[in-house]
Amino acid sequence: MKVKRKIIQIAEELCDGCGNCIPACPEQAIQIVETKDGIKAQLVKEFYCDGLGACLGSCPTGALTIEEKESEAYNEEATVERIKEVAPEMLETHLKHMKEHTGALHDHQMNAVKKINSNKTIYELTNGDNAHKVDDVKRPSELRQWPVQLHLITPAAPYFQKSDVLLSADCVAFAVGDFHKDFLKGKSICIGCPKLDKDQETYVKKIQQLVEDAKINTLLVMIMEVPCCVKLLEITQQAMNNSNRKVPVKVVTVSIQGEILSDVWS
Repeated sequence: MKVKRKIIQIAEELCDGCGNCIPACPEQAIQIVETKDGIKAQLVKEFYCDGLGACLGSCPTGALTIEEKESEAYNEEATVERIKEVAPEMLETHLKHMKEHTGALHDHQMNAVKKINSNKTIYELTNGDNAHKVDDVKRPSELRQWPVQLHLITPAAPYFQKSDVLLSADCVAFAVGDFHKDFLKGKSICIGCPKLDKDQETYVKKIQQLVEDAKINTLLVMIMEVPCCVKLLEITQQAMNNSNRKVPVKVVTVSIQGEILSDVWS
């Protein structure tokens, strides 16, 4: 059923696909998609957007606005289910967001126990203090941006400016158990597969732009011990040779069992 209400509008002609709006949306109502005009942000479903505008300040191009129009009514129950499916670590943020704007949580949010993505991870929400208790402590994600794939990132995005950057081969995060805690924390990230990805000249240009235009502080390159990963180092070196600015580069090589084989500044 459609009702007249406030809802986010995304001006595709202004959107550069940087993805800043995704972690800024407590409801996870926005997704990045490939359109005929390039990578763009779009609403997943109208009923996931609460129209409160938490994402507005995250857009560097001003593509996000709030408009009042006929749209599907906001569905809190469906929204909670979506958050649990795509970003369970955002559930508490969403609940706090709703409490701030409504003064009270909805009835179905008062369930004593919610199981999210794991039988061992339990979120307990109480009416008294909205307490958050976790069994078998679940470590939060250290990812602070989206997208992450080298073809999709925008070096001009705010989270790359004067940041420490992690450039990782795709397989590394699957091998290293504490990848988020030990390597990703506090960094912006871009990933790629030096064996399977096409148009790797674009990778050279983007790394060069990160160094020259975003003026990153440091670059951490993580690769696997397998031969195909060496190509990522060659791409990085080519970008550094082309750049008129130099930054410290650290190379970490990982075994297929997830052990750190070498850790060298170059």
